[in-house]
Amino acid sequence: MWLLILVVLALIYLFRWNQRRWILPNLIDKYVLITGCDSGFGNLASKQLDRRGMHVLAACLTQKGAENLKKETSSRLKTVILDVTDSQSVNDAAVWVASIVGDKALGLWGLVNNAGISVPTAPNEWLTKEDFSKILNVNLLGVVDVTLKMLPLIRRACGRVVNVASIAGRLTICGGGYCMSKYGVESFSDSLRREMKPFGVKVCIVEPGFFSTQVTDAKLMKECTNKLWSRVPDEIRRTYGQQYYEKHCDILDLLLSSSSTKLSLVSDAIEHALTAVHPKTRYSAGWDAKLFYLPLSYLPTVITDFLICVINPKPARTA
Repeated sequence: MWLLILVVLALIYLFRWNQRRWILPNLIDKYVLITGCDSGFGNLASKQLDRRGMHVLAACLTQKGAENLKKETSSRLKTVILDVTDSQSVNDAAVWVASIVGDKALGLWGLVNNAGISVPTAPNEWLTKEDFSKILNVNLLGVVDVTLKMLPLIRRACGRVVNVASIAGRLTICGGGYCMSKYGVESFSDSLRREMKPFGVKVCIVEPGFFSTQVTDAKLMKECTNKLWSRVPDEIRRTYGQQYYEKHCDILDLLLSSSSTKLSLVSDAIEHALTAVHPKTRYSAGWDAKLFYLPLSYLPTVITDFLICVINPKPARTA
């Protein structure tokens, strides 16, 4: 009996594995818009898809980032300056995309919401409402704004929306708006996937673990942490203590120094989500995501809390 069950499960796994390998035809006719292409995942994904012969519309935050990307790609790739926190900038980008694909029956095949920031991140009590808003405006509201503006073109193509979230959208590992924003991206993606299914539009989520990108640059994170600690009121500084701050920085350094440098794990997931006949709903990128953070998110809350609290430093003063 058990042998029969194992055989059936193995056959199902092999069928699904083989199904994931089927790639769409006519990729050279498809247009894809990617945000956050100055560096990191978006930059690498743009280059990969350009090499596949797809028409990449790369949205960069800076002119320098756009120019550098053009130098390393083919003439098919086009760039646009986009600030996802500025609705007017998003509107202008939508008009620009429509001018390129609007007269084509195929529409916009893919949208990759990749633009994101990770700072300021710190214990919640060290932060202000504006600190939370800064991250939420980019990582969550920017995703919503860009997606809503592009949906008509994506529906026409029966295309794909790929949202780059994070394993921090499945497990809260730090204070501040970062995890909150990624949980929001997960929720938005789930609701959008169900709403778009009747139109033939697929919505995928990529959940990277910790990777060494410009977004998580160690020097930037450390400078931000120093700035936050220096501005907190004296009462909070006494409550947490200098030792807490130093250990918090040590943990941050350890986390960033052990981050994966293989960014292709994420860009490959983005590419598969856009080019596969049967894309996955969720892609976990990185062994830390697959073997540690994701399993940890399924444990009972009391166990998860215990493991995270063991790692975190202890405040100087407690009730």
